[in-house]
Amino acid sequence: MWRCALPPLLRYPTVDELAARAAALAARHPRDARLRRVGTSRAGTPLWLLSVGHGARQALVVAGPHANEPVGGATVLRLAERALADPRLTEGADATWNLLLCLDPDGLRRNEGWLSGPYSLGRHFRHFFRPGFLEQPEWLPDGADAAALPETRALLRVQDELKPFFQCSLHGVDVGGAFVELTRDLPGLAQRVAHAAARLGIPRELGPYDALYWPGLGPAVHLIPPPHRGDLAAAITEAAVESTWFHPQRHGTVTAIVEAPMWGVPAVEDAARPDDRDAVLRAVSTTLRHDTRVLERLLARVRPGLAGLPDAGRLLAPVDDYLLVCPGLADAWDPRTPDPVRPLPPLRRAHLTALRIAGRRLALRTAGLLHQLVTASGDDPAGALPELDRLIDTWCADYQDGCGARWIPVARQAEYQTRVVRAAFELAARDGAPYPRPGEPDWGTQAAVPMHRE
Repeated sequence: MWRCALPPLLRYPTVDELAARAAALAARHPRDARLRRVGTSRAGTPLWLLSVGHGARQALVVAGPHANEPVGGATVLRLAERALADPRLTEGADATWNLLLCLDPDGLRRNEGWLSGPYSLGRHFRHFFRPGFLEQPEWLPDGADAAALPETRALLRVQDELKPFFQCSLHGVDVGGAFVELTRDLPGLAQRVAHAAARLGIPRELGPYDALYWPGLGPAVHLIPPPHRGDLAAAITEAAVESTWFHPQRHGTVTAIVEAPMWGVPAVEDAARPDDRDAVLRAVSTTLRHDTRVLERLLARVRPGLAGLPDAGRLLAPVDDYLLVCPGLADAWDPRTPDPVRPLPPLRRAHLTALRIAGRRLALRTAGLLHQLVTASGDDPAGALPELDRLIDTWCADYQDGCGARWIPVARQAEYQTRVVRAAFELAARDGAPYPRPGEPDWGTQAAVPMHRE
């Protein structure tokens, strides 16, 4: 049976903890694990790549591409331990696992106000940080040759050096369910996702708003359309832009985006046809428009007092992004304002729940960032803080009471993501290695942390 080489993680690791744990693994396994610096962040933080194995076929796993989605750090450490303990993942597959510990360490540091817990929705959103779209390192709005961020350039160099047959980008969903996005089909993955989710009690998100218009490859598995140039709003809401997901396709790479939820909502897995589709869509779009107007007024009151606040621009950039996209999303979802060019696809109850969650997410993130700005300024001449607190508390209560959002322990999030990454790796490898399959001994039975200790 697989054993932990290091004490189990019951919370999200910080940037420094990731580096320390990876260094400890490399020191403990000097023959099979190597840790090297592959770049430096904008703030001077090293970008570390932990490689396990000596196979000719390269797998690349990227953690922390979005600063507010820290589960990937716990997952790459778990993957490293599994690869060190199970030669079928390395020698048996003629593979080397290359694990980028965190692509946006500067952004992850800004989330450390909630990373260690206690985990509550209010605490999460009051300390939430995710940079503006143009500062997120996976995106290539002007193409790879014009990549501006050092983190992006570092990842591109690693991709072109390794030429991986398989790449995985580890993401997290604050509220909702688990799903996967692929640059090309991996037949059989949907069944493996379903098995892992069922074993760990994690809802699958059958209709995520990110993939609303994308082809489905199976329940909770979607095909990412080829990138195309569009305006900023389309880039933010539809990933309609070149990215590091597609860059390594020139090497034959298949990329999997693996999303794991923090707070699970069972209704995102409801595949039934809705009886009240239009009524729900009207309510969701009306609510999003109302919340956007409230937040725009609050921003107008708050912004004048932020002129002298150091680094206010980094918090205002995502605020402006969210307020930019909200009106267009409300129109796109509203049956009273149909888009003749791109009508809504057939919707299940899962889709409607996902849209409700997505609209609330945009409002909560905006309110949380404004709350941080006012708090950091040390003054609230506009009297916005009490109203922001009320909005955050009300909207978080709606997630819990209206949507049934429930916390999923970090260990279970990471275990789910680990199993799905391994499944995608095996399917991408297609080398006939004797990996255990669902229902066979050893498959999915080695929980890194027993459930009773979560």
